[in-house]
Amino acid sequence: MRAITAMSCLALVLSFLALPSAGPAADEPWARITEDDRAIKVETDQLEAVIPKKNPKQWMTGIEKGSFLDKATGFREAGDGLMVIDWLMEPGSDKAWADKVFAKDGDGVGRYTWHENETDLGTKSYARMAHGSSHRKRMIEGPQLCHKMKPVKPEVIRGKDFVAVKTTYQFEYAAPGRKAGSRWTQLVVFPKGKRYFVLMDRIDSVNDAKEMFLRNDTPGCVRHVKGDTFSEIYLSYLSGPKGVRIPSSEFFTPFPPDLKFGYRRDTHKTPEHFIRAYHLRDKKTGKAGPWLAGLTLEPSVVYESWCSERPGNIIVMIQEIHGKPVKAGGSFSAVNIVGFFDTVEGMHEVYDRHKGHTALTADKSGWRLVK
Repeated sequence: MRAITAMSCLALVLSFLALPSAGPAADEPWARITEDDRAIKVETDQLEAVIPKKNPKQWMTGIEKGSFLDKATGFREAGDGLMVIDWLMEPGSDKAWADKVFAKDGDGVGRYTWHENETDLGTKSYARMAHGSSHRKRMIEGPQLCHKMKPVKPEVIRGKDFVAVKTTYQFEYAAPGRKAGSRWTQLVVFPKGKRYFVLMDRIDSVNDAKEMFLRNDTPGCVRHVKGDTFSEIYLSYLSGPKGVRIPSSEFFTPFPPDLKFGYRRDTHKTPEHFIRAYHLRDKKTGKAGPWLAGLTLEPSVVYESWCSERPGNIIVMIQEIHGKPVKAGGSFSAVNIVGFFDTVEGMHEVYDRHKGHTALTADKSGWRLVK
């Protein structure tokens, strides 16, 4: 009887060990997703990142502030988050109606722009420093998603060698003569074994426009005091085919985006690669870290971009995509690779492997870049 009892107990233990475990432990061993009412946390073998659903630490779109971690070095992004989304826009002046366009929560549009007849010099000065004065822009649809987007319910997609998060949202109000309701989709794919993610922003428009574009931060802003968090910035599309490396000292004093380090498709030659990166360093020790880079895989989709020091010790890296004719029912998209790299050469190597793509898909069977 004792032998039978012992064998039964052993069989019972083995049967329990063979059962799949519940909860997070059931995830792929290289990737773990933790989700609650506020956010989705993605942890892979190389990275950590948080995508907010509500009550963000800074912005509602993209990768949450302070959450993007490179496990190889221990460094994090040094700004307010990555791939943050603003408005759907077009060239032109909104001075005739900007102060009359309001969201349901009372958020006005006019305070984000300035006009030649502006009487509030403080507002005018800030807007010039933030957005420049040589190329006027106006909103087609709002709100500024990063700032005023309501809670969302992103979809988590799991595959054998990747995890992905897909977020969608419809713009809620529009400029006079335009409709509200264009849909923004952001798909973020985290591949196994990579220190970067692949991200698509897509717009499905309900309006016609001659030069519609989506404004975002690529890869993201940089917070610093006299360059304490970074040593240099790399822009692949300035100063020849090898790009330019700009020391942090160039960003100690605020300057408007149309003064230097800017790019416009109508005034610049389209480059072979479109890469923007900053070289991290430890603000306490000065130790050099990795580069944090944003690679826009099809250079021709970039309408305008700038890298300027805004008042308040922040470098903004705004990028506007598309800027071409769109009809109601039409769409446009751009794909970026965003992550950590040890060298500038490494960025270009990854770029060459994936260049030319403007769309991204993902389902259980896999993720794919699309031209």
